[in-house]
Amino acid sequence: VLGSASSGRLAVLRGAGIDPLVVVSGVDEDAVMAGLPGSASPDAVTGALAAAKAEHVAATLQPPVSTDCVVIGCDSMLYIDGKLCGKPPTVDEARVRWREMAGNSGQLHTGHSLIRLRDNEITHQITETAVTTVRFARPDDDDLEAYLASGEPLRVAGGFTLDGLGGWFVDGVDGDPSSVIGISLPMLRRLLRPAGLSVAALWAANPVI
Repeated sequence: VLGSASSGRLAVLRGAGIDPLVVVSGVDEDAVMAGLPGSASPDAVTGALAAAKAEHVAATLQPPVSTDCVVIGCDSMLYIDGKLCGKPPTVDEARVRWREMAGNSGQLHTGHSLIRLRDNEITHQITETAVTTVRFARPDDDDLEAYLASGEPLRVAGGFTLDGLGGWFVDGVDGDPSSVIGISLPMLRRLLRPAGLSVAALWAANPVI
């Protein structure tokens, strides 16, 4: 079960041979962040948000899904110039952010929270964070304005994508590219093992048709 409305995360999983059930959480992200200490690290923030989403989704599932399933909650934020950035709320803020990002590098933190449900009970839960460095290009003014006008920067963490229109303006990635899109396949593989699951088991149970 993918506890996210992200089309990027869904595409990563489908491209990797898994077609999950999508159940979007109704978590109040601002409330979760308000409950964290001001000194919370980027990993702590994205991990807490991912865990809150996974827990919310797991609590809403009903049989037969909750009889045997794994729930994945994720959250991504960009850390750059000492600031942790989620989705820019306005075009003006996205423009300012891109002025800061252009020619610069930032760390994309993606929290992953995995919950295993067996017989409607949580039997395993773990949360970890993947960090990937993203090196940004310097888009021309016309290109940047066209990108802002597309609306994409307002829908994604950090105001950019790797797998969409924003990919034109990413010069490189140091780390796992799938984590930048929103869900790290290497990390997910590692998190599945202690939950008693394998990639092969997920392929068999959730084939992409």
